[in-house]
Parts: sequence; C-alpha cells; structure tokens
Amino acid sequence: MDPVAFRIFGISVYWYGIMISLGMLAGIYVALKRTRQYGLTEDELINFALVVVPAAVIGARLAFVIANWESFAGDWLAMINIRQGGLAIHGAIFVAIIVCVIYSYIKKMSFWRIADTCAPSLILGQAIGRWGNFFNQEAYGVPTDLPWAMYIDGAYRHPIFLYESIWNLLVFLYLLYVSRKEKTDGGIFLRYLIGYSIGRFFIEGIRADTLYWGNFRAGQVVSILLILVGTLLLWWRKQRQPGSKGGVTK
Repeated sequence: MDPVAFRIFGISVYWYGIMISLGMLAGIYVALKRTRQYGLTEDELINFALVVVPAAVIGARLAFVIANWESFAGDWLAMINIRQGGLAIHGAIFVAIIVCVIYSYIKKMSFWRIADTCAPSLILGQAIGRWGNFFNQEAYGVPTDLPWAMYIDGAYRHPIFLYESIWNLLVFLYLLYVSRKEKTDGGIFLRYLIGYSIGRFFIEGIRADTLYWGNFRAGQVVSILLILVGTLLLWWRKQRQPGSKGGVTK
C-alpha cells in the first residue's frame, strides 16, 4: 500500500498526515459544539487550540523519538519529519495536560472546564488518526488466523490500529452520553483517561511493534498508571465537589 496520497509540485502528501489532520479538525468541531455547555466561548476555545494542539504534536513526536533514539541519533532532520508517521499518543497527552495547566493559570480559566470540553474531541481525534497507521502499515499485532487479519511484515496479524480506533469511538460515544449528567468538574476528562487506558492496556498485550521497559510493555505500564491516577482523581473530585455542574465553576 502506497503511504503517499498524492503529490503537489513534487512534494509528497502522506495519508498519515491527512488522517491526523482530519482527526484534529473533527475534534475541534466537536469541542466548539460543547463550549456553551461548559461556559466557554468559541474564541476562547480556538485560542486554546492554537496553543495546545501544536504542543501536543511536539510532545507526541518527542516521545516517539526518545523511544526510538537509536534510529534517530544524530539525524536532526529525521527527528522533526512527521509526514511519514511517528507520533506517540501518551507523549501528546502528557504535554497537552502540562500546557493546558499553564495556559489555564495564565488566562485565569478552569483547567477542568477546558479539559471536560475537549475530552471527547481528544478520543475522536485518536480514533480517526489511528487510520494513518493503516496506510503506513504500522501499529500491528502478533500473528493470527482470524478472518480480519492483515498481511503485514511477512505474516497475517492483528490490525491493532483497527481495534484501537473502534475502542476509541466507543469511548467517544460513552463520554458524550455521560456529559449529559456528569456534575463533577473534571469528570469527563478523567473518564477519558480511564476509558482510553483500559482499552490500550489490553490491546497493547497483542501488539508486536511495542516498546519494552525491562520485561514490561511500556504502553501497559503507562496505561495502568493513568487508570490509577484517573480513578483516584475522579474519586477525589467527587468527594470535594459532589453537587457541582461540570465545568461551570472556575
């Protein structure tokens, strides 16, 4: 499969970049539709996105480069070339959270309000962006004889990208549903962290092109940490703010 969608004046435009861009646009659209519910204006959200989205991409690329340092050492141009893929979602999440905390502090806005507004957008963008892995023939699993297996790297394998895309869509629908009745600031965002991480933990168990920390799969370790932290924070927020309307309080 050709990862290049088309060429303009000799410049290759990759499917990976197209899918990531579509995911971002869809996410921003959904977030704009949620601004009124959480007391934000569309201008506030767009200004926020202009800061956080590039930072998240940088974080995703930085995490990927660090995880694959032997392949990039000394090649600075390759480090910043993301047209052909190479983004780590956990890096994007961590950097986006840090930048969001700083941004909300500077702008005197509620971090939880912004996070709740954007949480469904994040998981929707991930669901769409995963299809970039399909065109790049990456994010594949161990060999299997299941009828939907894909032939990658000399064997029929689990289509990990497809599993995660479907799971992310389910989490997206779940977040939209609970948004109608969640009254705790941060409840939607923390459910996003928990929900995504549960699926990622199990899917990572059958992934072939994965990073190891010692004898443990890095993706599973990070997922467990996010599940624990998300669950504890959600419990704490509910104890601290049992009767609030999500996102309205600054």
